[in-house]
Amino acid sequence: MNVHPVGIIGTGKHVPDRILTNRELEQMVDTNDEWIVTRTGIRERRIVSPEEATSDLAIKAAEKALDAAELAAEDVDLIIVATITPDMFFPSTACLVQEKLGAKRAAAFDLSAACSGFIYGLATASSMISTGMYKNALVIGAECLSRITDYTDRNTCILFGDGAGAVVLGQVPEGRGFKSFELGADGAGAELLQLSGGGSRIPATAESVAAKKHYLYMAGSEVFKFAVRIMGSAAEEALRKAGMGKGDIDLLVPHQANIRIIQSALNRLELSEDKAMINLGRYGNMSAASIPVALAEAVEENRIKEGDCIVLVGFGGGLTWGASVLVW
Repeated sequence: MNVHPVGIIGTGKHVPDRILTNRELEQMVDTNDEWIVTRTGIRERRIVSPEEATSDLAIKAAEKALDAAELAAEDVDLIIVATITPDMFFPSTACLVQEKLGAKRAAAFDLSAACSGFIYGLATASSMISTGMYKNALVIGAECLSRITDYTDRNTCILFGDGAGAVVLGQVPEGRGFKSFELGADGAGAELLQLSGGGSRIPATAESVAAKKHYLYMAGSEVFKFAVRIMGSAAEEALRKAGMGKGDIDLLVPHQANIRIIQSALNRLELSEDKAMINLGRYGNMSAASIPVALAEAVEENRIKEGDCIVLVGFGGGLTWGASVLVW
């Protein structure tokens, strides 16, 4: 079987207009701007309007990615939406996106790996294209985390925002594209970051709603320790698989969860901060959307040029992690 080089041939992003600042959060919970910025690096985040859902954000990001790739929706063979906040349990958000885009030929499904979901989606789509099963794929990370955030919980409500990022994957010239993927999971940490209500274990009832089972729960300090450990090691393992080293990295695009986690990864990889794409100050943690939005902004800002070595790395609920090395 021939293996074709696969890479990213278009990027796009969309974030809601509404900005929720730290100053506004000071009026909602017992917190303050300085505390939030010092501990997280976040100054503001975007919030969807009441009539918007995850698919609406995903479609707008996807349209921009298709424009950048100079492709029509009919050229897409596969749509993967990485999300933990789908419009509904089923049908998949990817199917809703497929219909509204007019991508009539595309297979479509959602992928749930929390904040690592976008990299899991890249690995899945890349493998399908490399074998010749498909030619062009849309991989979208999209979230409306404000819909599952408890705005009376000062430990979590300061962290999360809404948005979507999308990429088009296709065949690229020899020497370019994805060089490696490193995916992992540790289900023993499932309870550290979860939304327990609404599924078959705890179906929606008046009692489950009253007990706030339908809001995101995070054991912050434990997740922080895990993230600090795994971000650097996952990136190192992806580099090893690609036959590359820390010195080869031109740009690190990390999951945007916390500035201290990103800085720890930079230290381990012996990179200066100007070698990382960091935008969490403006958007907060957008889960599966964080990495593709940051990547799209790096492209917009001309921070990536042809031949650059890009490392994508993230971690999330599951617990899960993922990293990828690609040559632009």
